Amino acid sequence: MKCKVNIFLLLFFCCCGVSSSFAQTISKEELIFLTSEWKGERFADGRPKVPDELLTRAKTINIDDAWTVLKNEGYTNQFEGNWKMVHNNVPVIGRAVTAMFMPSRPDVEKNIKERGISKNGRKGNTNAWPIETLTKGDVYVADGFGKIGGGTLMGSTLATSIFSKSGNGVVFNGSYRDLQEIQNIKGFNAFVRDFHPSFLEEMVLMGLNTPIRIGGVMVLPGDLVIAQGEGVLFIPAHLADQVISTSEFVIRKDQFGFEMVKTGTYTTGQIDSQWTDEIKTAFLKWLGQHPELGKMSRAELDKVMSKRTW
Repeated sequence: MKCKVNIFLLLFFCCCGVSSSFAQTISKEELIFLTSEWKGERFADGRPKVPDELLTRAKTINIDDAWTVLKNEGYTNQFEGNWKMVHNNVPVIGRAVTAMFMPSRPDVEKNIKERGISKNGRKGNTNAWPIETLTKGDVYVADGFGKIGGGTLMGSTLATSIFSKSGNGVVFNGSYRDLQEIQNIKGFNAFVRDFHPSFLEEMVLMGLNTPIRIGGVMVLPGDLVIAQGEGVLFIPAHLADQVISTSEFVIRKDQFGFEMVKTGTYTTGQIDSQWTDEIKTAFLKWLGQHPELGKMSRAELDKVMSKRTW
């Protein structure tokens, strides 16, 4: 019990960094510390900014392949399943903006709202505050502690605002309302625990762009979110390029393998093991005949094959 209390206090004080403009947000220094493996561009608050080019490429890979790359790198707690969706065939892919909600208590909620409105220019209820921070390519990821009735973090108006700001959908460990109207927002999707007709009540925002938990996953601001029919995968920003590049190769490798096996050129045993120079040469020639799958040099092929654990 003492250990759990200490962990909670550590997280609480992190969320109250003195250099933050608004105490639910951890300091820029703390966010950079937690995501120190990321060496690329960052947003003004320190959130890793996975390049738009990688977001575009991430839309073409399979979540199964991406999960395998993460597992082989030791990241075994990155996937969460068992969601309900607005549309079963609309993926949600982008950079995580995180929000942590807790059951409300009057004194804390009063103080947070007063400070947010008077000192930070916030408007409306606290569930609208994360939406104000969204930019194109972001995915709003919220831990609503699994609350369904009274846990509706979004209705049709907020969904419209989210999509207009981010061009993306949401992942909520909670619920939302107005399903029929939200279904009419073309290109929008939401991964939630359930739908419910109630309004939001007895919930307050306690963390914005802080580490949060979604089921069995720790999610950090800036993580690459890949939400598909199977579930949601959260990829640490510093691994996004590696995961995407390897997953792209696996797709090419599988298509090449299917064709080679069907024509009897190579056996499944040859395709599913380390490739000989002959197979590598055949693959690069085949890839040149399929420009829609992209280009790959022999050096790049040798590198990805040297780490083959899939």
